[in-house]
Formats: sequence, C-alpha cells, structure tokens
Amino acid sequence: MRRDVPLRRSLLLRLLAVSALVSACSVAATAWLAIRTTAVAIREQRGQALADDTRIYDSLLGYAARHPRWDGVGPTVRALARETGHRVIVISDGRRVADSQSAARPPYRPPDKATAVIDPLAVSPDLLPGAASDRIDPRAVGPFRLSEDERARLRRAARHRAACLRTVFGQEMTVVEEPSGRSRVATDDSRVPDTPRCASATLDSATPTEARALSALNELVNTCLSRRHAAQVKLALDDYGRPRAEPRAEPPSRPRGRDADGSLVSSCLASGRAQQLAPYVGPAAALYVTSPGRSATTFFDLSAGNRARIAGGTVLVLLVTVTATTLAGIRLVRPLRALTDAAQRMADGEAGARVKVTSNDELGRLTSAFNSMSSRRDQLEAARKDMVSDVAHELRTPLSNIRGWLEGAQDGVVPHGDLLVSSLLEEALHLQHLIDDLRDLSAADAGELRLHLAPVDIAHLLAHTATAHRAAAENAGVALRVEAPGDCPEIEADQVRLRQVLGNLVANALRHTPSGGTVSLRARPAGGEVLIEVADTGSGIAADELPHVFDRFWRADKSRSRRTGGSGLGLSIVRKLVESHGGTVTVRSAVGGGSEFTIRLPHTR
Repeated sequence: MRRDVPLRRSLLLRLLAVSALVSACSVAATAWLAIRTTAVAIREQRGQALADDTRIYDSLLGYAARHPRWDGVGPTVRALARETGHRVIVISDGRRVADSQSAARPPYRPPDKATAVIDPLAVSPDLLPGAASDRIDPRAVGPFRLSEDERARLRRAARHRAACLRTVFGQEMTVVEEPSGRSRVATDDSRVPDTPRCASATLDSATPTEARALSALNELVNTCLSRRHAAQVKLALDDYGRPRAEPRAEPPSRPRGRDADGSLVSSCLASGRAQQLAPYVGPAAALYVTSPGRSATTFFDLSAGNRARIAGGTVLVLLVTVTATTLAGIRLVRPLRALTDAAQRMADGEAGARVKVTSNDELGRLTSAFNSMSSRRDQLEAARKDMVSDVAHELRTPLSNIRGWLEGAQDGVVPHGDLLVSSLLEEALHLQHLIDDLRDLSAADAGELRLHLAPVDIAHLLAHTATAHRAAAENAGVALRVEAPGDCPEIEADQVRLRQVLGNLVANALRHTPSGGTVSLRARPAGGEVLIEVADTGSGIAADELPHVFDRFWRADKSRSRRTGGSGLGLSIVRKLVESHGGTVTVRSAVGGGSEFTIRLPHTR
C-alpha cells in the first residue's frame, strides 16, 4: 500500500474544494446583492456630492469675481456648509482664509489634491461645463461695472424698448440686468425681434464707464496682436455687455494681414481681459470640501424589493451549502459506516471481517489498514492456538514420561536405581529448558529483558562456545571450526546472553548436520559492525520456509522428534536477544546446501 495519497485523490483536497465552492457562492451572492442594492444609491450619492461641490464652487467663484480679496468670505462659507452639510475650507497663498468649522477644532491638514481651484479668470469646465470659451467668469466685470446713474438710465431705456416691442409684436418681453449693471430686453425663446420703431440709442451705445474700460481693453488686445504681427481689431459690446472684436477697415492698398487670425484674436482678447480684470477679482484659492465626522449609514434601504433579493440570495446560498455538505457527508459517512459495521462484527467474534476498498484517499487507506489489521488478527489468533497446542504438547511429553517412570517404579516394573534417577533428571531438564525459553520470550516481549553490558572479546566468545559443544559435535561426528581474526574489535554486549544466542545456533546446526559434516563459527568486522556467522553443511531449509524460521514453535522437522525437533523456541529467542542488543539476525539456506545464520552487532572502539 502506498504511504502517501496523491493530492488529486486526497480527502483534504475534496473538503477544501467543497469549502471553497460554498465560500465562492457566498461571496458571489453577497457581491451580487451589494451591487444590485447599492448601485443606484451610490450613483445618487455621487451625483449629490458633485452637485454640492458645483454649488459651493460656483458660489465662491461668484464671490471672487466681485471682490478683490477673500477677507469677507467667512459668512458665505458657513452658509454653504450649513446648506450642504459639508465642511468648506478656502486656502489662498498657503493661508487658510475661511473654514466653516470652529477654529477650536484640531488643525486642518489639507489633502494632496484640492477639490477645485477658485479662479474667476480660469473657470474649471469640469465643474461648470457651460463656462465661456475664454474661461472667464461672466460675473467678473471689473472696470465695466456701471454706476448707479448709468444703471438707472439703461434700465429705463430697456423698459421703454420692451413695452414698444410688446406693442408691435404682441410678445411678452422682460428686462434682464447683466452682472455689469447693463440692462437688456429678453424673451422666452431668447430671440428678440427688432424694428426701427423700437430702436434705442441709449441701449445700443456704450456708457462712459464702458467706453473707458473698452478703450483700455482695446489697447491691450491690439498690443498683443502687434507683438504677434497680426492685424489690429476694434472692440465693441454685444447685447450682453461683453467685449467682442471687429476688424478695422484698412486702405485698399494695404493688406489686411492674415485671414486665419480668429483664434489669435480670441487668445489676445482673453489674455487682455484677464490682465484688465486681475486687480478687480480675488486671487486664486484652493477649495477643499470634506464630509464632517458622521455616523455611517447604509447605502440602501430595506425596501420590499431589497428584502426579497436578500432573502432569495440567502436561500440560494443555503441550498448550495446544504447540497454540497450533504454530498460531502455521504462520501465520508458511507465508508465510515462500513468500517464501523465490520469492527462491530469483529468485536462480536466474527473472523475474517473485511471492508471493500472503494477509493484511494485517506478513507481508502484507513479501510486497507483495517483489512490488514483484521488479517493480522486472524494470523495472531491462529498462531496463539498453535502456540497453546505446541506448549501443551511440549509439556505433556516430559510430564508423561516422568509419570510413566514413576508409575513403573510404583508398580515394581522399573527398579529403583541410577537408571530411574537419570531418566527422571533428563525429563526434568527438558521441561526446565522449555520453561526457561518461554520465560525469556515473555520477558523480551514485555521489554523487561535485562542486559548487563560489558566489553566482549568476540574471538574468545566463539572459542568458548565451540569448547562447550565440542563433545556433542564429536559424538555426532561433526567437525566444529572457529574462524576469528585477532584484530576483531570488541563489542558492548551481555556476554551471557550472547553465549545463549550462539549456543542455540550451534545446537540447532549440530542437530541438522549429518555425520561427516561441518559447523563453522566465523567473525569479522564490516564497517561499523561485527558479523558473526554460524554455518553448517546440513540438510538446509526450503525457500518457502525461510520467512518462518524465527517464528515461535516453528520446526524444520514437523515430526516433533526429540532429536531434531527441539522446542521450536530457540531461533525466536535468538532474534529477540540480538534485537535487544541493537543488532539483526538473518538466514540463508538451500535444501541440501546447508544453512548460514548471520548476526550483525555494532562494535565499540
């Protein structure tokens, strides 16, 4: 089974995908509701803000057009702030000349960009799209402002003309007074009919004040045109009292100059007017319009339509969430229920409980692990039963022999003597050996096997083991050899336990080696380890039996012969003791080719 689940099959990725889907739906629904319910309100608010800015800008622009200084603008600024609900600040030459809020408030730090620049000689077309082409505010009249007597005389003349036109044409006529004080006749459709009967020399000619201002302006314009080598012009006033340029009559012998001087004349007229009006208007000032600190309000009201959209979006998100959660839950619960049922069957004593693996994610791995655990449980249960049977058999044989010898002695069949004592002692020793083996395995399994570590000379250990088994080897007709170099390093180990390991391996080799064979004990260093090998030329072990060599109560000879069978625990004890020293033990064997057990132990320098 693979250790890692691919990311594309991971249960975590699926859960994240479901969560992301629900979140995306929620965000999309919320964004849709926000856009739908606030778009109109935001447009209205922006329109209102622009209207307020335009109103404030136009009012202060008119003030600057009529006043050469900003000294008295305070009341106007405060009135505009009250009417619009905004804070209005005017800053000129780096000095705050007007602020709608009290001076006791914290100092105002203007932002990097002003709302607008108040300059009656350079009107902003963004805030006042209907501004004149020369961008001069029409309320800036300067020296063209009429005296009261002139105003009254023009007003009487305009009323007389309006009455005359009303009589002749039968149209309603009104008298309109321009910012300079000049009066004119106007109609609803802005077209005033004309007739010689209603002509007025007073209205059609300039007043002394206008004549002086127009003469000064004419000189400024012609000076500008002369610098640009263009034909000079003569200025006159239109019906609104605004200067306009007319070409001067030139002698036939003199060319009039360039014909394409329209834009040049307009430019010189605009610059001349700006130069003439500059002393009469306020200096340019920066306008800042801000919203005072107020509690936040929603951009939409909970009208019936908005409530319906919110409810619909909520229901849609809820349905998507419930559907996605249900599908994900079913995918999770189905295999978990199968695992729970199988575990319950196993708890009720059913053997072989298994669950079908249906996926390759974490749940699939859990299912595979459960199936492996169930198989291992069955194997352990079978091993336990075999062990109980083997232990019972091993105990029954010596006990039966002891009982038979004792009953024979009691019945007088077996004489009381050395033969009886020797036989009973042999069976008792066999029984004691089996009990000792079981005790060692139990202690190793429980982690209670105590080791008394000390430096051990491997060559000396092998020689001692060979000496202990020399007599048994000679009786079996088997040669026992020791091969250990003198420079073989020492190891840190429990010498008694290592003797037990080597003794089990040598005794096992002698039992399975026929007469004339050889059992070899070898030792050699290998990197950071010491290798101890016990090899024989015996009958060997089949390949399919090798994985079970170290299992408890396993025997190469299934007959349970007292000569070759042994207790079946020796090799299990060997593995446990070697592993307790931090080493490993392996076996190589072939039928008829003998066996070789290799022990690897770390050495000390």
